[in-house]
Amino acid sequence: MPFLVCSAISCVYNNGEYCSKGDIMVGGKEAEKPQDTCCESFQARGENRATSSMGTPSQTIDVDCKACHCHYNSDCKCTAEKIGIIGAGACKCEQTECGTFETR
Repeated sequence: MPFLVCSAISCVYNNGEYCSKGDIMVGGKEAEKPQDTCCESFQARGENRATSSMGTPSQTIDVDCKACHCHYNSDCKCTAEKIGIIGAGACKCEQTECGTFETR
């Protein structure tokens, strides 16, 4: 499982830049650059949502990946040792991206 650092602090699953979801899906089937990807698991934090109720944050996480042209995609699983999800000001998943994406 990749080591995950996530800057999408407005996501309900983000707890100290770690993810508490347990697994995420990186989207971008036809992606050719990081900006064409996104974290499809992103959910904006509402005023009444508490991160502690969404699970335990973890440094490592299962990452499913739809970005077919990524060097790290092997049978729709991310094989990178470390992955970074970018999106500090994100309000929706399309405003996030996989900063680890590399074109084959």
